[in-house]
Amino acid sequence: MASLFQRLAIAFVFFQAVGSASAQTDTITPPVEAALEKISPKSLREHLTYIASDELGGRDTPSPGLEKAAQYIAKQFEKAGLEPAGDEGYFQIAPFQTVGSEPKRCEVTWRAGEKSRSLSPEAFSEHPLVALEWKDAAVFRLSVPDLESLSEEQAAAMRDQVVVIEGPAADRGSRFRFRRLRRGMLARLTELGARGVLFVSPGQANDERGRGRGNGRRLVDETQGGDGAGPAVMTVHDADLLAWWSAAETGPTDARLSIDFEPDVTPAPLKNVVGVLRGSDPELSKTYVLVTAHYDHIGTREGMEGDNIFNGANDDGSGTVSVIELAHALATLKPRPKRSLVFMTVFGEEKGLLGSRYYGRHPLFPVEKTIANINLEHMGRTDDEEGPQLKRATLTGFDYSQVGEVFRQAGVDTGIEIYKHAANSDSFFGRSDNQALADLGVPSHTVCVAFIFPDYHGPGDHADLVDYDNLSQVLRAVGLTLTRLANDPEVPQWDRDNRRARRYVEAYDKLHGKH
Repeated sequence: MASLFQRLAIAFVFFQAVGSASAQTDTITPPVEAALEKISPKSLREHLTYIASDELGGRDTPSPGLEKAAQYIAKQFEKAGLEPAGDEGYFQIAPFQTVGSEPKRCEVTWRAGEKSRSLSPEAFSEHPLVALEWKDAAVFRLSVPDLESLSEEQAAAMRDQVVVIEGPAADRGSRFRFRRLRRGMLARLTELGARGVLFVSPGQANDERGRGRGNGRRLVDETQGGDGAGPAVMTVHDADLLAWWSAAETGPTDARLSIDFEPDVTPAPLKNVVGVLRGSDPELSKTYVLVTAHYDHIGTREGMEGDNIFNGANDDGSGTVSVIELAHALATLKPRPKRSLVFMTVFGEEKGLLGSRYYGRHPLFPVEKTIANINLEHMGRTDDEEGPQLKRATLTGFDYSQVGEVFRQAGVDTGIEIYKHAANSDSFFGRSDNQALADLGVPSHTVCVAFIFPDYHGPGDHADLVDYDNLSQVLRAVGLTLTRLANDPEVPQWDRDNRRARRYVEAYDKLHGKH
C-alpha cells in the first residue's frame, strides 16, 4: 500500500494537471471522525477561562501562577488517560536557578606586569554561576578568528587558563553576530579545558549591553553551568582591559586574574508537562509525534495603572488548551494510532524558548525516533492585523518539510484552508518552540491562526476575545494531521531543495548518522 507521502505526491501532480483542489488523498475513518467530534468549544472555553484567569497572574516563568497552570495541565492529562512521561509523574523537572544581578561577593583584581587594578562589581554585566576563589590565575589572550586556527601547542597551553576574548561592539548587528558565535566558542573552550572565559568590551555595564541597567534576576539552567559543566563565564566592560587585549599577542600572557566571588543564586525548578498516548503498533509505537505549546506568559507589571496582569489567553493559553483538548479527543481512538503521540506543554518560551530547549538537551523520548513536532501558538484569536482569519490557519516554515502538505490536505478534508503566509511563514519559523527540535533535525513547525493581533503582549489578551467555535474547527485539522503522521509507515522529510531548510537537512542527516 502506498504511504501517505507517496499519495500526497501523486495528488499534487494531479492537482497541477487538472487544476482541481477538490480531490482527497485519504478519507476520514469513522473512529477518527468520532474522536475529532469530541473537540468541544465549550470545553476549550472552560480550560482557557482558568488558564488565562487573573488567579494565575500572567504565568510568568517562574511564578506561583505558572505552577498552578502546570498542576492543572497534569490533572487534565490524567483525566484524558495519558501515561505520565516525566521525571516525576507528568512533570519533567528542569533544575533552573535564578541569579541576581548583584552578587553577594565580588572582589576582582587584574595584574599585568607592574600594573594592577581592581574591577568594581558594577563593571560586570555577566557573572559566573558558581563561587570562585582564584589567586593569580593565568591569562590567555585569544581572538574569535584565532579559535579556528590554534596550533596544537597553543591549544595545549590554554588548559586551565582564563581566556580573554573581545566582546561585541555596541551596535545591534555586532551583538547579534556575537551571540550566534558564542555557543560554539564556549563549547570549543570547554573542550580545550579553559578554566574561565572573560569577554571584555568597552563602555559601561549599565548601558544597553549590560544587565546593570536593572534587568533583575536571570534564569539559568543548572545543567549548563556550575562545576564540571565548563569554564566560568564573565563579561566585563572596561576600556583599559580592552586596550591591554588589543596590544597583547595571541597565547599565554604575563597577566594574572584574582577573584573572590559568590553569586546570588536561588533554586527555581521548572516543569515541562508531558503525557504520552502509546501507539498500537509493536514497532511504530517506539517512534513519536510531538504536539506542543508553551504555557507561560509574561506575568504582571508593577506600577501600571489599571489592569497590570498580562493574561496571555491567545499567547499561548490557546495553544495550551488546544494540547489538552487534543489529548482528550485522540485518547478515545480505538484502535490507537500506530505511532505514539506525545502531548507536552513547556515553560519559559517568553524567556527564550527555555522549556523546549531544555527538552532538546534532555529528551524524554529518543530524538532520532521523533518523526515530527507540531507546535501550537496564537490559535484562538481570529482578529489578525491583516483581517479576520476564519476557518483558516497557517504553518511556519510551510514548505520546509513534507509536514506542510500533510496539514494542507487535512485542511481540505476538514473544511479548513491551510495556506502559506507569503512573509510570516518563514520569518516566524524561529520565533516559537518548534525551533528547538528543528535545530536537532526533527521536522518541526508552529501552527497559528493569527500572527499579530490586538493586545499582543498586552494586558488585554483575555479569554473572552477567543473564537472558540473557530478554534475547535481548526483543531479538527490539527488532530487529523497528527493521526495521519502517526499512522503512516513513512516519515516526513525536510525539503532538500529548499535553501532555507538546508541547516535542518544537515541536522537530520547528522541525527540519523548520514554524515
